[in-house]
Amino acid sequence: MAQQLGFADAFLADKAGQNRRLERIAALIDWRAIEALLPGAVANGGPGRPAYAGLAMFKALLLAQWYCLSDPGLEEAMADRISFRRFCGFALDATTPDETTFCRFRLSLAEGGRAEALMAELDRQLGCKGFLVKEGTMIDATLIEAHAARPPVARAPAEAVDGATQTPADPALSVPQPTDQRLVDADARFTRKGSLTVYGYKAHVGVDVGSGLIRRAILTPANINDTTPADDLIMGDEAAIYADKAYEKRERRQALKARGVKDRIMHRANKHQPVLPFWQARRNRLISSVRCAVERTFGTWKRSYAWTSMRYIGLAANAVDLQLKAFAFNLRRAEKLAAA
Repeated sequence: MAQQLGFADAFLADKAGQNRRLERIAALIDWRAIEALLPGAVANGGPGRPAYAGLAMFKALLLAQWYCLSDPGLEEAMADRISFRRFCGFALDATTPDETTFCRFRLSLAEGGRAEALMAELDRQLGCKGFLVKEGTMIDATLIEAHAARPPVARAPAEAVDGATQTPADPALSVPQPTDQRLVDADARFTRKGSLTVYGYKAHVGVDVGSGLIRRAILTPANINDTTPADDLIMGDEAAIYADKAYEKRERRQALKARGVKDRIMHRANKHQPVLPFWQARRNRLISSVRCAVERTFGTWKRSYAWTSMRYIGLAANAVDLQLKAFAFNLRRAEKLAAA
């Protein structure tokens, strides 16, 4: 997309507003293909105010991910930072969107699977440019606390067992119920992680072995088992699938074999085999040494993107945010790979 220069831009010094990283990212992919998947011009809300191009809005949302900005913070930064304006294509004398406009545009990305289509297009482009190694895909998930405060828990109905009744003690079996006027996220759920109880969501990802690029991401409530969305994280063009024992499933192993994808899923002990044979234990260690690299993705999200809790209320809004985080992560990762 051509840069939209205005009269005021002619008076800038050559290096004013220069941001080398953003310039490299801007040149990394074909943004026209991205623009074709975005909503059209976005109205600013007030009469007579200009509409904003979808691509400019989308790039602004990526900046919000990289610089950990809220919608009000993004509105202020767009008005203030020359490098942000240049990256998005706003002239210095042009008005920039307000926080409400950013919010409306983000919600529009949830319509018709737009956010997932954008990730798929980025995956295609990065693959064509040789960034994806495709030696294997690492599958894993991480828990993220909800933005809303934890509500009281209404226990699931007692079940009859041999004539007696019992109440499930696991909070994963319980549904949060609002009992007052506090903000409650109706889509978030409770689950356990070791001795800790988490109320929120679970981000499931498939990450390319070697490059560390995210190939696909899915958001579910926290109580959804890791293995449930796992098959949707398999791309089909990778050489192998690496996953821990939580993903072990006979049907999955058979499906991978039928597709010609190497099975690198760890083995799990069971009541019939409480101790793994030597060869399975050794195989698990070899797989673990590869698949542990996926933790770097989660670590980057939580440290560099400040993703220690959800930013929005509801599954739909947070699912779009996950796709934006994955898109932003991949662009920055690809920029580093290109510079290496």
